[in-house]
Amino acid sequence: MWLAAAAPSLARRLLFLGPPPPPLLLLLFSRSFRRRRRLHSLGLAAMPEKRPFERLPADVSPINYSLCLKPDLLDFTFEGKLEAVAQVRQATNQIVMNCADIDIITASYAPEGDEEIHATGFNYQNEDEKVTLSFPSTLQTGTGTLKIDFVGELNDKMKGFYRSKYTTPSGEVRYAAVTQFENVIDRKPYPDDENLVEVKFARTPVMSTYLVAFVVGEYDFVETRSKDGVCVRVYTPVGKAEQGKFALEVAAKTLPFYKDYFSVPYPLPKIDLIAIADFAAGAMENWGLVTYRETALLIDPKNSCSSSRQWVALVVGHELAHQWFGNLVTMEWWTHLWLNEGFASWIEYLCVDHCFPEYDIWTQFVSADYTRAQELDALDNSHPIEVSVGHPSEVDEIFDAISYSKGASVIRMLHDYIGDKDFKKGMNMYLTKFQQKNAATEDLWESLENASGKPIAAVMNTWTKQMGFPLIYVEAEQVEDDRLLRLSQKKFCAGGSYVGEDCPQWMVPITISTSEDPNQAKLKILMDKPEMNVVLKNVKPDQWVKLNLGTVGFYRTQYSSAMLESLLPGIRDLSLPPVDRLGLQNDLFSLARAGIISTVEVLKVMEAFVNEPNYTVWSDLSCNLGILSTLLSHTDFYEEIQEFVKDVFSPIGERLGWDPKPGEGHLDALLRGLVLGKLGKAGHKATLEEARRRFKDHVEGKQILSADLRSPVYLTVLKHGDGTTLDIMLKLHKQADMQEEKNRIERVLGATLLPDLIQKVLTFALSEEVRPQDTVSVIGGVAGGSKHGRKAAWKFIKDNWEELYNRYQGGFLISRLIKLSVEGFAVDKMAGEVKAFFESHPAPSAERTIQQCCENILLNAAWLKRDAESIHQYLLQRKVSPPTV
Repeated sequence: MWLAAAAPSLARRLLFLGPPPPPLLLLLFSRSFRRRRRLHSLGLAAMPEKRPFERLPADVSPINYSLCLKPDLLDFTFEGKLEAVAQVRQATNQIVMNCADIDIITASYAPEGDEEIHATGFNYQNEDEKVTLSFPSTLQTGTGTLKIDFVGELNDKMKGFYRSKYTTPSGEVRYAAVTQFENVIDRKPYPDDENLVEVKFARTPVMSTYLVAFVVGEYDFVETRSKDGVCVRVYTPVGKAEQGKFALEVAAKTLPFYKDYFSVPYPLPKIDLIAIADFAAGAMENWGLVTYRETALLIDPKNSCSSSRQWVALVVGHELAHQWFGNLVTMEWWTHLWLNEGFASWIEYLCVDHCFPEYDIWTQFVSADYTRAQELDALDNSHPIEVSVGHPSEVDEIFDAISYSKGASVIRMLHDYIGDKDFKKGMNMYLTKFQQKNAATEDLWESLENASGKPIAAVMNTWTKQMGFPLIYVEAEQVEDDRLLRLSQKKFCAGGSYVGEDCPQWMVPITISTSEDPNQAKLKILMDKPEMNVVLKNVKPDQWVKLNLGTVGFYRTQYSSAMLESLLPGIRDLSLPPVDRLGLQNDLFSLARAGIISTVEVLKVMEAFVNEPNYTVWSDLSCNLGILSTLLSHTDFYEEIQEFVKDVFSPIGERLGWDPKPGEGHLDALLRGLVLGKLGKAGHKATLEEARRRFKDHVEGKQILSADLRSPVYLTVLKHGDGTTLDIMLKLHKQADMQEEKNRIERVLGATLLPDLIQKVLTFALSEEVRPQDTVSVIGGVAGGSKHGRKAAWKFIKDNWEELYNRYQGGFLISRLIKLSVEGFAVDKMAGEVKAFFESHPAPSAERTIQQCCENILLNAAWLKRDAESIHQYLLQRKVSPPTV
């Protein structure tokens, strides 16, 4: 599943959890699924105790079932009938199932060849999402048929069997019924009704029921066949079939790619991809019917930007990878969630690189996933990749950058360590052995170990079973014609030094390159101890040496002063490969953020990127400067850091210009949008003037903005605009026919600076004009837009908490809302305020996120106290004596 800019969900409503194997063959009505001592002083370091929870008893398990559903799209209710063939493995007088948000009317069990026994009681345990059916006599071992009649509401919570609102081409509001449900097999019909149409579905393979889905609604579609003969369809809103063609092309290329990579055919005769109007996650990998947000599937040839095409390609690649890794073989329990999501989050890039090599997608991986995971995993309130999961409320907590992005990063490191040939061999062994079964992390390690002959389990357990990652310190000494490297590892902490008795250690695959051949590893080693010495043969005194070629190893590197000094010219003359330039800068920024080096030193390094041509390097640089700008918004010299941003970005902005040049491609379009947005937001005069001119022409219909320029132009005019600008933008939002355009506008509304306009945007966020899943990005945009916006957004959340919490029912969108809204604060007392609010307004699925946000606030405050004055002096000095390039 893809996090919508964020996360999925655990499909579970009325289900059996049988003992694996077989997989979870269940029925469900789903729910889409600083320093240490300072943290302790605020009570922020330790997570709350886990709530008691037991998995379902294994005395009764399902074999097969048929299901009949009758949705009512006028009253927003549904009726259901279940007939399940079940096996009583141990005599019992009760059957325990998972159950949520439905009411059971009647239930009975008929042993094979015997009379029906009616349940005499239904004991709902709502907190644990369970129901116990009690029978008046003992159910003996053997097979029989369980029958249940039930009713429920088609809710508006974007989980369970829910309703999704959409507008027809004629402007009429209608509803679809959507679910992460399980499949329906041989049905028992309802009493005849000439106004109803009964639709029957074929029998499924053995599968986990969280992977079943169906949709009742009006859709157009486009279709093709993959070269392997699989029918591929993309379902779109009525009248928008053209917008499904790009995803169709990607899907038709992706299925054969995965078939060849895994040497396992796609096991179903068809795959459907469908765009859902109201959808909490980015997408969900239901077997044979993958559900998506509209923005994760639909591409308008004329009005979609380059980043949207790339997003759709990645999400399609991610969900189709799950058809093998997650669906054909399913994790044994949610503890192994990362097996699903980490793997899919890695191989989606492999797939997109195959389909669109011009995207340079692996460099983008480092900025989008690798560094994002390291940022979170450096916190004291991170968690291991493998987390022991019990109670349902704990599941939403781990749909985060650790399970997805760190999972993907360590798989990427493992792939590099093993080599592609043995990796593919091991994957085939794993999928073949466990198809239509459940598997645990250890099962994957065993297959890869057998294929490669390397100590996979020993290495990977250090990465999956303990949280965090190492900082490798390296210093060098020239010994005649050789270079002696002294390496040492310790845990990297966002707050600086590790505080604790036994510092964790990792088995670290390390690659080392030199300026003789920057793109090839001169040496590969496995660092399996705290310290080690390495000798590089035949390295001349004037050659640089760099660790972590390709930024593949999941660690940060701290070089001695001399080694770092020798590497910096490689940034300016571009002799270091792009992904290594990115990694070097990102490591330095994180070291400064942690207080290990001075922030001023990083600002000096950033100025060396004046000749940088690579989009992803600029993207990461932009992100880090954005973090620093947010920090300095708490000072009275915020404008000085904006001058720095303009100085760094204006040369590349002048080279790019506003309009594409002949021969430009995907990455040029991404870079132009990034740079113009950065300059516009910082108030670069020429950029602001041109943005206003082009915006005026766009609004008046004289010259419509290209899709790639809309975000930077909208952002720029809003940041430096007034109430009239905001009104025009809201009008454009109302008129927009594409959800992509609506989202584009929603994400930048928070840039407005005037207090009354900020309140207007916040009120708009909860209006009918904004789809429920997008409210989060509007409020988050306000919080990230300015210091005043951050305060206003936090007050708005507190004032409207009941409505917001009820809207998202405590799912992952609540965690995302909290994170976007509060982690930019940099005052100690705010950590206490946030903690106190959530103690009186519990959000169980967001407990870990709240801890992480409070920790980040304290870290920001410490960073500001530590470096603000030296940063200010440096920025003042630059005014007097600008740096020479």
